[in-house]
Amino acid sequence: MTQLGFYFDQTLCNGCKACQIACKDKHDTPIGVNWRRVVEYSGGTWNVNPDGTFNQDVFTYYTSISCNHCENPICVQVCPTTAMHKEEDGIVKVDPTKCVGCRFCEWACPYSAPQFNAEEGHMTKCDLCSDYRAEGKTPACVAACPSRALEFGSIDQLRQKHGTENGIAPLPDPTITKPNLVITPHKDAQPWDNRTGEILNVEEI
Repeated sequence: MTQLGFYFDQTLCNGCKACQIACKDKHDTPIGVNWRRVVEYSGGTWNVNPDGTFNQDVFTYYTSISCNHCENPICVQVCPTTAMHKEEDGIVKVDPTKCVGCRFCEWACPYSAPQFNAEEGHMTKCDLCSDYRAEGKTPACVAACPSRALEFGSIDQLRQKHGTENGIAPLPDPTITKPNLVITPHKDAQPWDNRTGEILNVEEI
């Protein structure tokens, strides 16, 4: 099985949210249901030196995040109906004919990937644009990024090319689910367990 995953170059992302909008447009998700989200994370302070001058370590960076089709998907483990499942290519999908909308997967996922669609009455989530991939096309979010900060493909190949980093704040501890995600960190990126900053667009995401 070739496990698919995402690569995200944080140094190239300017927070334009083209990936988020492309995903929403392609899948026609309702208000409040966003399979891909761009998180703005900021922190640092200004300090007064003994000589009266100032120095600062203020930072802001963006993280584009969706389902990471994890190696250890907790959403699959907690689903009582087997609606949430992992397919041969490693993509985690939800079967709407089995989903009862209990939202256990939503509560369990540390990335908030499964999202409840009240209009349809069941959970929905990123499937890495399975229909596009079947036609040889690129997932909508990857194709839409103007700075080419997103890639997708075999996670083994992505890791060989870009490394193995996947624990950048404000993302959670990657050992929880072992996400199939690789990140090239921003120069000011903070590790997942060094929460010196805060999410500035909480209501949006």
